Formats: sequence, structure tokens, C-alpha cells
Amino acid sequence: MAGETLSHPMPGPLTGIALLLPITLSTMAIVLLAPILPQLLHAYRAVPGYEFWVPMILTVPALCVAFLSPIAGLLGDHFGRRRLLLAAFLLYALTGVAPVFLTSLPAILASRVGVGLSEALIMVLSTTLIGDYFTGAARDKWLAGQTAFASLSALLFFNIGGQLGAFGWRMPFWVYASALLMFALVLRFTWEPKGERSGPAGVAAPVADGGFPWRRMMIILAITVYGSIFFYTVQIQASSGLVHLGLTDPARIGLLTSIASIGVPLGTFVYSRVGRWPIRRLLLIEFALLAAGFATMALAKGPTPFLVGCFLNQVGAGLLLPTLLVWSMSLLSFEVRGRGAGMWQSAFAFGQFLSPVVVTLLGRQAGGLMGAFLLMSVGALVGAGIALLAPLRRGAQPVKSMIVHG
Repeated sequence: MAGETLSHPMPGPLTGIALLLPITLSTMAIVLLAPILPQLLHAYRAVPGYEFWVPMILTVPALCVAFLSPIAGLLGDHFGRRRLLLAAFLLYALTGVAPVFLTSLPAILASRVGVGLSEALIMVLSTTLIGDYFTGAARDKWLAGQTAFASLSALLFFNIGGQLGAFGWRMPFWVYASALLMFALVLRFTWEPKGERSGPAGVAAPVADGGFPWRRMMIILAITVYGSIFFYTVQIQASSGLVHLGLTDPARIGLLTSIASIGVPLGTFVYSRVGRWPIRRLLLIEFALLAAGFATMALAKGPTPFLVGCFLNQVGAGLLLPTLLVWSMSLLSFEVRGRGAGMWQSAFAFGQFLSPVVVTLLGRQAGGLMGAFLLMSVGALVGAGIALLAPLRRGAQPVKSMIVHG
């Protein structure tokens, strides 16, 4: 029709890749700097309380994600996802590189708060846009791919951080400038989405709380916190378990732990083949794998069976994460998808924070780390039992894939 200016682009592979890559920035925020933590501790050893403050350079962004993700989702629903995402990339690059030029520890910690704020926006909004652009199996594939990318990038960034750290503790911070590349990709291959109820320039109109599936989302969020505790247990505690079994070489421990962690992307790959199964069946299988892995780890008498248990556990974890994320996205209409994605990311980050606390408390009750793994196995079996008995089902919210330019 003459004078009609709206077009209806179909999101393709480059759109998916542009929104998949940003998830690696959340991994970079911590893993990239882990190899230089001893150097940072040495550099700021004259600062009172440095043993407490310096490790916060690594952990502050994760805490910001836990607390700020729901706000990031609300902002995306109100002001538009894409424009905030692009701004977040610039903030991430600016605050991420800042420690190269900063000298005081408080200033560096302040810059890390900026990284955490931008990371919350990036994680929530990139996930939300995948939910906006794609539907059905395509949406499941790209959401599941976030888990695999995050896991594989952890191995890459750990090595990059170690190599650059040989030139001084400031060098790894330059890698944060890679957010500018992602800015360019998102700018080129995405557009501001519009839903059925939208305001000018692609801004989603506010939706009353009655339009949000509170009861069903609360169930998913509770399972997400619960599952996240299990997910991070192996990643955080596997090296300690290997030391308990007699290994002392840090390089060998790191290599073996990395091999076991390949179970996460493998689990994600399996999910790409079975992701349309009923939620109850998926959760039952996933928690059963987690339980079997923890039990094998707890009863292991040597490194090899322990690593087999770690691998089984990580396959279950790689299946569980995309199941929960896709499930939550299936409940959310366009107008509240950012809010829901933010709440989910917050729940997942909160589980990450709780994981070492839970393992420590269980270890005190069970006589050590191996006893804690056995109790974690029992906890995962409880999750499998809930999946077997509870009336869980995925949502049926339509996801618009015909989206106009804003």
C-alpha cells in the first residue's frame, strides 16, 4: 500500500548470534580476573582490610546482577530493549577498561559496580530480545545456546586472563573493550521490537500487574534458585574434592575440572534435541542426573570416579538451565517479558551466591565435603520427586517473530 513504511524482518542466524555472544560478558566479569587475583592482593596489600576488599573486585558484578536484574527487566519493558542494550555495551566497555587507568582501590570497586549494572542489563535484555524475535524450536535453540556459550567462554577467558596477567594485573582489563564489537553486531543485526501493545518508537506500553503470571513464575523462580545451587556446586567445589582425593598439582586439577565441565555444553546439546518434551519429564531426568552425579562424587575413592560423577552432574546442569529459562519465557507476553527475564536472572544469580554457603553448612553437618555431596544428592532426589508429583506444564504465550523496525 502506498505510503506504508513498516517492514517485517525475519530474524536470522546473525540476529541470534548477535544476541548469543553477549552472554559471554557475564562470564568474563569474573573468570577473566581469577588468574590475577594474587597479583591484585599483592598490589593492594597496604590497604586496610585488603583481604576482604580485593576479592570483591571479582564478586561485586555478580551481586549487582542478583539485585539489579529485575530493575533491568522493568526498564527494558518501559523504555525499549534494544536501546538500553546498546547503552549497556558502552557502559560495560567504559567501566570494564577503567581499572587500567585507575590507581585507588575504592575507584576500581566503583568501576566494578558499573560493570555489574551493565552486566545485569546485558544479560536480561539479550535474553528478552531472543524471546521477542524467535518462537518455538528456534527460540529454544538460541536460549539453550546461552548456557553452552557461557560455559565454553569460561575456559577461554580463564586462559586469556592468565596469559595477559603475565604482563601485569592491568592487562586483562583491556579485554572488556570487546563489548564494543558486540555493540556493533547488535546495532547491525537487531531492531527495536514491537508487541501488540506498544507505544511510539517501539516502546512497550506499561502493563498492569494482573498481566504478569505471578503464581507460575514464582514456582519457576523457586526451582531456579534451587537448581542454581546444584549447578554451581561442581564448578566451585570440584577442585577441592580432587585435593581431598590426593591431587596436588594445580595445573592437573584445572585440566581435569575443565574436562568435567564439558558436561554442561553437552547437556545443552542434548536439550536442543529433547527440549520440547513435557516439563515434568525434563525436570525428573535432570534432577536424577544431578543426584547420580553427587552420589558418585561422594562415594568416589579416587579422582577418576569422582570426575565421572562431576561429568554426570554437569550434563544434568546443562539440561536444567535451558529448561528453566525456556519454561519461564513460555509464560511471558511481550509487555512483561523483560520483567520476567530479569526476575529469572536474579534468581539464578542468587543461587550462585547461596551455593558455597549451602555446601559449607552441609559439610559441617555431614563431616566434610564428601558428606556434603551425599546430602546434595538427597536434595536433588527431592527435586526429582517434586517434578514427578507436581502438576508442572509449560506456558502457551505467543511469541511474535514478525517484528517491525522501531
